[in-house]
Amino acid sequence: MYKVLKDLCGLVGPSGFEQDVQRYIKREIEEKVASCEVDPLGNIIATIPATDASLPSILLAAHSDEIGFIVKKVEANGTLRFEQLGGFDNRTLLAQPVTIKGDDGYIQGVIGTLAVHYVKWDDPKRIASHRELYIDIGAASPEEVAQMGVRVGQPVSYGSELKLIGDAKQNRVVGKALDDRAGCAVLMELINEFHQAADLAHGDIHFAFTVQEEVGLRGASVLSANLQPDFALAIDTTPTSDTHDVLMTGTRKLGAGPCIKITDKSLISHPLVTGLLEKVASEQAIPYQQEIFMGIGTDAGAIHMTHKGVSSGVVSIPSRYTHTPIEIVDLEDLGHTVDLVKHFILSSNELSGKNFLDT
Repeated sequence: MYKVLKDLCGLVGPSGFEQDVQRYIKREIEEKVASCEVDPLGNIIATIPATDASLPSILLAAHSDEIGFIVKKVEANGTLRFEQLGGFDNRTLLAQPVTIKGDDGYIQGVIGTLAVHYVKWDDPKRIASHRELYIDIGAASPEEVAQMGVRVGQPVSYGSELKLIGDAKQNRVVGKALDDRAGCAVLMELINEFHQAADLAHGDIHFAFTVQEEVGLRGASVLSANLQPDFALAIDTTPTSDTHDVLMTGTRKLGAGPCIKITDKSLISHPLVTGLLEKVASEQAIPYQQEIFMGIGTDAGAIHMTHKGVSSGVVSIPSRYTHTPIEIVDLEDLGHTVDLVKHFILSSNELSGKNFLDT
């Protein structure tokens, strides 16, 4: 899964500009599924049909977009002003490498910062807004910017490359866009496994690689009306709480297994879904954690309230330093996430005919 994850994270795909990511995913999965469509918003919906029509249909969703930027203005000196796409802490922006999707390919740049020699004339405690910052791509004029194929309206991502952190024994990776290319990699691996094991009993499985999650769960909000799934799971990352920073509570740990979400700001998980996830995790000896964290929302927050309502839950991949260029995930957590979701699907007969009052 590391190679796929590295490929995914190397692409520029902020909210609304996910084309490169979606092209890669579609190319990798379309021969392994019965149908693979791109809807008007840009979501990819791939379906593996039921091998047992009596079993519930399940929608799995992971978002392909990442937090990023958009070029807003070209200054007379060739620097670029930008706007943010998604949620940022401005403290992480200074001196960061970035990648612009230009007309002729990817262009590297950096977010400028004052040299330390100027700090004595500045207030070192002041946090600059992103609107005060600029991107430097080495150009000296608007004409040189244009010659590079860079213009207003183009998307920008962090420029960090996914790589292993520490030694190989740690099995952990660091880079940008793991939120939620890690979830996309999990869905792609699940497609591989169900494609290779056609004798497994399951209902219809819909794999949705959604767009514009980071700006309001927009792609996910149009899924369920057409698919009408019986149950849904979002596969996303969640911030860990294990680094002993002052705000940390130690309730979500890297390497301790996927988190089964109980609630966040967008969703109170359906107890049928949560209960089956916990049951199969225990039966299959899959390590897991319980997640109650009100600081985030996921695609399930949109899915569960659309059409007639969908019984939904979330499996979260623990991630350190989320929404920064140095997110860290544990590859074993990804593997356990694949196992947990797979066995949830294979145990979905236990959900048949049940509703909220059966919990």
